Amino acid sequence: MTDIQSNIEKIKEQIGSKTLLVAVSKTKPQEDIQEAYDGGQRHFGENKVQELEQKHKDLPKDIKWHMIGHLQTNKVKYIAPFIHLIHSVDSLKLAKEINKQALKHDRIIEILLQIHVGKEESKFGLSLDEFNTLLNNPTFKELENIKVVGLMTMATNTESESLIKKEFQEVFSIYSELKDKNKLKHLSMGMSSDYTIAIESGSNMIRVGSTIFGKRNYSL
Repeated sequence: MTDIQSNIEKIKEQIGSKTLLVAVSKTKPQEDIQEAYDGGQRHFGENKVQELEQKHKDLPKDIKWHMIGHLQTNKVKYIAPFIHLIHSVDSLKLAKEINKQALKHDRIIEILLQIHVGKEESKFGLSLDEFNTLLNNPTFKELENIKVVGLMTMATNTESESLIKKEFQEVFSIYSELKDKNKLKHLSMGMSSDYTIAIESGSNMIRVGSTIFGKRNYSL
């Protein structure tokens, strides 16, 4: 077993079968993804459309690709034919474009609505008011080629575990309220630095990169 495969096994043992592990493979070479794939990993997350498109072309076709980064509307068409799940939907404009491109390919694309409850202004995502407005928007409700299957959030980048936990619990509370009525199944919270807190707070999908593949080499 390779280091990458061993890292994945350790995380899966830790989180249990009810939590889905998305291996964040952005910036990582295809060889690393193939290694993880050979060890049984099937869900991978990318944040750049061009890189995602190339990896989908070159790697095994049963990989389930997740778009986890901010997605521009003019890039949706490139991933619409194959994307498994889009985590980062944060506007009606983007939802409409995903619906439009999904229709072209006779697909229903599953999406997560990204909520931003953290203190950092640089993060993308819907505020609670924007989230409620979008959910109740008649145009949004009529989009038949997208399916909202859950929520996603990123906690504030801080060493304060209590703040991270507070933010995760806030989003879990929203998810719990909507889950049954809206048939939601995914709550995507937690990355390498905070996934244990996220799972304790109710997450059932984590996005882990460096703990699997190692730190990014910025000198390359």
